[in-house]
Amino acid sequence: MNLLTAEQLTKVFTERKLLDHADFSIEEGEKIGVIGVNGTGKSTLLRLIAGLEEPDSGSITKGRNLTIRYLPQEPVFDENATVMDAIIKDNRNELNEWSIEADAASAINRLGLPSAAEKMAHLSGGQKKRVALANAVLAPVDLLVLDEPTNHLDAEMAQWLEDYLTDFRGALVMVTHDRYFLDSISTRIIEIDHGSIYSYPGDYATYLMLKEQRQNQEIASERKRASLLRTELAWLSRGARARSTKQKAHIDRIRALQQQTGLIEEARLELSSIGSRMGRTTIELDSICKAYGEKELITDFTYTFLKHDRVGIVGPNGCGKSTLLNMICRGLQPDAGQITIGQTILIGYFAQENSALCGSQTAIECVKEIGEAIHTANGTISASQLLERFLFDKTMQWTRVEKLSGGEKRRLYLLRVLMSEPNVLVLDEPTNDLDIQTLEVLEEYLDSFDGIVITVSHDRYFLDRTVQRIFAFEGNGQLRQYEGNYSDYLHARPESDSVSESAMNKGSSTASNRQLKAGAAASDNQGNLTKSTQPDSRSTWGGPKKLRFSFKEQKEYETIDSDIAALEEKIASLESDMTRYASDYGRLNQIVRDKDEAESLLEQKMERWVYLNELKEKIDAQNGL
Repeated sequence: MNLLTAEQLTKVFTERKLLDHADFSIEEGEKIGVIGVNGTGKSTLLRLIAGLEEPDSGSITKGRNLTIRYLPQEPVFDENATVMDAIIKDNRNELNEWSIEADAASAINRLGLPSAAEKMAHLSGGQKKRVALANAVLAPVDLLVLDEPTNHLDAEMAQWLEDYLTDFRGALVMVTHDRYFLDSISTRIIEIDHGSIYSYPGDYATYLMLKEQRQNQEIASERKRASLLRTELAWLSRGARARSTKQKAHIDRIRALQQQTGLIEEARLELSSIGSRMGRTTIELDSICKAYGEKELITDFTYTFLKHDRVGIVGPNGCGKSTLLNMICRGLQPDAGQITIGQTILIGYFAQENSALCGSQTAIECVKEIGEAIHTANGTISASQLLERFLFDKTMQWTRVEKLSGGEKRRLYLLRVLMSEPNVLVLDEPTNDLDIQTLEVLEEYLDSFDGIVITVSHDRYFLDRTVQRIFAFEGNGQLRQYEGNYSDYLHARPESDSVSESAMNKGSSTASNRQLKAGAAASDNQGNLTKSTQPDSRSTWGGPKKLRFSFKEQKEYETIDSDIAALEEKIASLESDMTRYASDYGRLNQIVRDKDEAESLLEQKMERWVYLNELKEKIDAQNGL
């Protein structure tokens, strides 16, 4: 049964057209994930669905008596309200008058919240998010609308929410960057791109496959349009005789082809490794301790960070993860023990709050505070050029920070951190509010970052993708070290450490089977990588897989460069023939067909060239060449 239908939705914000005559619908029981680059209108779409905003044009039709609950990205509470008051707010009705407080008390216990009488002002960001979740799911609804529901949730709470939503019988629409979460729950993915909404049935892994197919089809359609336009223009150039009144329809078709918009190239955030030289002394933690009141956060912890370390820090909300980062970044002093930081160490600290951003500044002013330009492996890049690489076009660069979306602010803040050219990156919940495309590029950047990475994160995918060692807070101030990524940690930690061990393993292993960039590296005593991060360099069971060319691939590798050169020469010759035979329509038609066939073959050869060269590099690395 259809719950909601949106037709021809248009929405403009600060001169940006977020939605442009977009259509979509929600069916009963669907679980829809909404994705797109920050600033494309994901949160706006959710507010439209929830009825909190109206479209500039178009219509949204809802089923009769449809009940909707909305979880905003940053919930706002009356700071003087109690936890109980915040959870039952707007949930009380005639049917649950006598049971709602008991249900709220059960939610408080299940979500590990403070007592019902605790004031909201005393709660951490993660605890407030859990209160907001309890409020959203307390009463039965037909449609849940959730904006970044896993932000600020620790791994166990994210798993609880994943299990709850999997069993939830109503419909769900959510924006999330958590790819494991998205892949596990979604039955459909919708993507907002340049004002349009594209729908893909299935989970996140299926979406990736279908999107590639869509883009390939668009490329083929654009190539066909361009080819047809070249042919038609050649016909038009034949002279006045061909442009008689009888050919008016033909000429109109050519003009229509000229006015068609070509394929919009997907914007791509680009990062290159930026870092400063690191000396022999890095960061040394020697028997450090930290407590707040009677609560022991860290007791007698010692560790020396190695060059190229990739460390993930995990644990429940409020256990001391951010406190540890603040001590490493010199914001706090340990109660006991010593922290030594080498003279050449330059720390880039990406904190949870965007406190370094001034709302009245423009984006470019915010960046120029750090520097007019930076030095990268590819040369010097100006602040404006770097902003463009971070998907801030010329217009957006002069937009005030307060006008940017939450995700765009995080992207700008990340840029400021990287502009300082650190050799140690300290990331506190880096995945919060960043879109998936930005996360993918950040992950690739960390692969090549020539320094130390220390990250606190609840994002299981991000940890699996980027770290090679886990520090886990295990209560009573104990901080324990595990080798490997997050999935390795789940299997290695003591069974008693988890309230829901089987559920955690289920959620992570299910998503692990689908991830495209699975695995993370472990290090030897020198901090060098000893396991490849590439999924196809290992067998299913983790044993080494011997890579080699097949006989056919070897022959193809030896000749593909000359094949590509021959095709490029053929295309150039055919383009010359198009000019020579512009007046011979029959001959010209055949030349265009031959050229399209050659261009298609060249595209296939180029894709094959990339594959063969990547395989050759892996074979050489495997053989120590």
